[in-house]
Amino acid sequence: MGQSLTTWKELIQKKRQGQGKIQFQIHAITKYFRVLHPQNLSLFFSHPTASSFLSLFSDKSMAPRGKPKPSPASSTPTPSLEDLFATLHRHVENNDLAKVVKVADQVLAIAPGDEDAIHCKVVALIRSEAIDKALNVIKAASSLPIDLSSYKAYCLYRQNKLEEALDLIRGLEKTLMVLQLESQIFYRLGKMDLCIDSYEKLQKLKIDSDDLKANIMASLVAGGRPGEVDAIMSASKLKSSKSYELVYNAACALVEKKKYPEAEEMLLHARRVGQETLMEENYVGDEIEAELATITVQLAYVRQMMGHGQESVDEYSKVIRRGLEDDPSLAIASNNLITLRNGKEVADSLRKLDNLMSKGNSKNPFEFSSGLEFRLNPKQKEAIYSNRVLLLLLANKIDQAQELVSALQEMYPESTTSILLQAAVFVREKKVPKAEEILTQYSNKYPKNCKTVLLALAQIAATAGHFQISSEALLKVAEIQHMPATVATLVSLWERLGDINNAALVLDASIEWWKNSMDGERNLLVLMQEAASFKLKHGKEGEAARLYEELVRSKGSVEALVGLVQTAAKSDLDKAEQYEKQLKPLPGLKGVSVEVLEKTSGAKHVEGGSHVAKMEMSEEVKKAKAKKRKRKPKYPKGFDPANPGPPPDPERWLPKRERSTYRPKRKDKRAQIRGAQGAVSREKHDSTATTSGTSGTGVGNSGATSSKAGQAGAGSLKGGSQSAAAGNAEQNKGSSKSRKKKSRN
Repeated sequence: MGQSLTTWKELIQKKRQGQGKIQFQIHAITKYFRVLHPQNLSLFFSHPTASSFLSLFSDKSMAPRGKPKPSPASSTPTPSLEDLFATLHRHVENNDLAKVVKVADQVLAIAPGDEDAIHCKVVALIRSEAIDKALNVIKAASSLPIDLSSYKAYCLYRQNKLEEALDLIRGLEKTLMVLQLESQIFYRLGKMDLCIDSYEKLQKLKIDSDDLKANIMASLVAGGRPGEVDAIMSASKLKSSKSYELVYNAACALVEKKKYPEAEEMLLHARRVGQETLMEENYVGDEIEAELATITVQLAYVRQMMGHGQESVDEYSKVIRRGLEDDPSLAIASNNLITLRNGKEVADSLRKLDNLMSKGNSKNPFEFSSGLEFRLNPKQKEAIYSNRVLLLLLANKIDQAQELVSALQEMYPESTTSILLQAAVFVREKKVPKAEEILTQYSNKYPKNCKTVLLALAQIAATAGHFQISSEALLKVAEIQHMPATVATLVSLWERLGDINNAALVLDASIEWWKNSMDGERNLLVLMQEAASFKLKHGKEGEAARLYEELVRSKGSVEALVGLVQTAAKSDLDKAEQYEKQLKPLPGLKGVSVEVLEKTSGAKHVEGGSHVAKMEMSEEVKKAKAKKRKRKPKYPKGFDPANPGPPPDPERWLPKRERSTYRPKRKDKRAQIRGAQGAVSREKHDSTATTSGTSGTGVGNSGATSSKAGQAGAGSLKGGSQSAAAGNAEQNKGSSKSRKKKSRN
C-alpha cells in the first residue's frame, strides 16, 4: 500500500527532512466482456470493457521545509502535529479512510496548505468513491504550490470526462501513474493502438504485476492482436497463477481465436482459482458469485458458440435472476439471452433493453444508466443499441428505429453497423433507392472498411432487381472476387442483364486465378466444368470444347469427356468420334441394334425399374411369365357378362345434391300463416271483415291508431277472428286436401 512507516518517530523524522509521503494504491482489475449481435446477418461481436487500474502515488520527493508551529495552548489541550501525523499514519495502515480524512482535516486546521495532509485527504476520498469531494479539495488547493494534476485527471476519468482528463495529462511527466491513467483513458475511448503503446512503455519500467499483465492482455485482445498474448505468459506459468483475472483474460484471447474448447477449459480453471482466492479473503457465497459473474457470462457465451444453446440460456437466466451488483455482467447476460430467442418474445426483449437505459433524461434518451454508462466501452454500447434497433424493426416500430439509428450515426460516424441499420430501416420502409444511395456513399468514403457494406448493397440491389448495381458492388470486393459462390452470383447477374461476354470474362478470370493458386485444384475443376457448360449453352462451342478437352487431358473426368463429345459433335464429328471411343460401354447394351432403335417410335418409361434390367432378362424368366394361368374375373351375384345391360351411373358415388341430374324440390310459395295460435294475417283479417255481416262488434276499433286502442281492439276481436278463421278453413278444405299444415290456427 505504499511505503512502510513503522513508528511515528520515523514518520516525523522523514517529514522534517521533507522525504515522507503517505501513499495509496487504487486497483481495479480490467475485465473483458463479449457482447453478441443477433440478426440474420449472423454476425457476432466481441467487446472488452475496462475498469480503472491506477496506482496513485508520485515519485517526486518533497523539498525540505519547516512546519508552522501550533497556536498557543488553550484551556483544552490541542494535539501536537507529531501526534496527529502518528495517528494519520496508523489510520492509513488500517485502511480506515473516514478517519484518514478526519485527521487530515485536523492537520490542515493547524497547518493550512500542508502538502502531505492534502495528498492523504484526496487519496482517501478517491478510495472511498467520493470523487466529487476529492475534486473540490483539488480545486480549493489550486492556489497552493502543490501539483495535483494527476489526481485531478483521475477524478475526471472517474466522472467519464475522458477528453478533459487526456488533455490534462498530456503535459505531465510520463510517470508510472500517468502512463497507467493514460492507457486506461485510451482503453475507454476505444483507441486500442494508443492503449497498447502506453502499456508497452509501462513494460519498459520493469514492473512485475499480475494486474498490469491482465490489463495488457485485455488491450491486446480488444485491439485484435490475441496472438501476442502468448508472449506475456506461457501456459505453464498461467496454470500456476493465482490471479484469476489473468487466467480469465488469457481465456478471452482463446475466444478471439475461436478456440472454444480450450477457452472453456481455461474459464473453468479461472473460476476455480477465483473461488479459492475469494474464500481465502473471507468472501461468502453471494459475494463470490457477484465477483465471478464476469466469468460465468463469458463461459455461457463460449458454450453458446459451441452450440450448447440451452446451457447458455440457463447460465444467462441464472445471472439475471440473482440480480447481482455487477451491472455490466447483467447487461451482457440480458443482451446475449435475447440473441438466443431468434426474434421471439420481442416485447419482453425490448423491455429488458429499455431497463438498461437511464430514465427521465430528456437531453439524451439513449444514455445508459449510471452503472453502465461509465463501465461499458463504445463497442459494447453500439452492439446493444444495434440489438434494440433490430427488435424495434421486428415490433414494426419504424419511427423509433429511425430515431435511434440517426443517433447512432452521430455517435459512431465511421461504424459500418450504424450504416447497415440505416439501410435496413430504409428497406423496411420500401425506400430501396435511398438504402442503395447511403451504402454507395459510405463505400466511396471509407473504401478500406466497406466489405460488409458492399455485400449488403449487392444483396439489396439484387433483391430489388437492380442487377447492374449489384454486380458493380460485388466487383469491388477484391478478396472474394474469385470464390466459386461470388463467380456464380456475378455470372447470373450478367446473364440476367444479357451481357454474356462479361459473364464469360468473369469465368475466364477466375479460372486463370485458380490455376496460379497453390491449393485451388478442387475449385478449378468446378469452375472449368461450369464455364464449359455456360459457353456451350450460349453458342460458344469452340471455347467450351477447349475447356472440356483440357479437363479430359489433365483430370480424366468422365463428365468432361461426355461434354466434349457433345460439343465436338456440333462442329467436328471426327473429334467427337475419336473421343467417343474413350467412353466405356454401358452394361447390358450388347447386341442392341442402333438401326432398330431408330425405327422405333421411342422408348417407354417403365415405372419402378430400369431399361437395362429389362434387357438383361433371361429367356427362362420370360417363358415362366408366359405360362402363368390367367384367373377368370369375378362378377357380382346375378350379373350376366353376355348381357351386361346399361353401364352403371358414373356419379353413383356422389351425394345426390352433387349429381348433374339432381333437381331441388319446389318451395310452396303460397302464403302461410305464421305466429301464435289464433293469429291471422292482415289480408285474411280484412277479407273476413267484409264478409262476416253487419253484426261484427269491435271491428271498427281495430283500426285505432294509438297503441292502447290497438290493444283494446285485439281483445274485442278475439272471438270474432276465431270464427272467421274457422269459416275460411272450411271453404279451403276441399281444394287443398293434399297440402300439409304448417301452422295451427
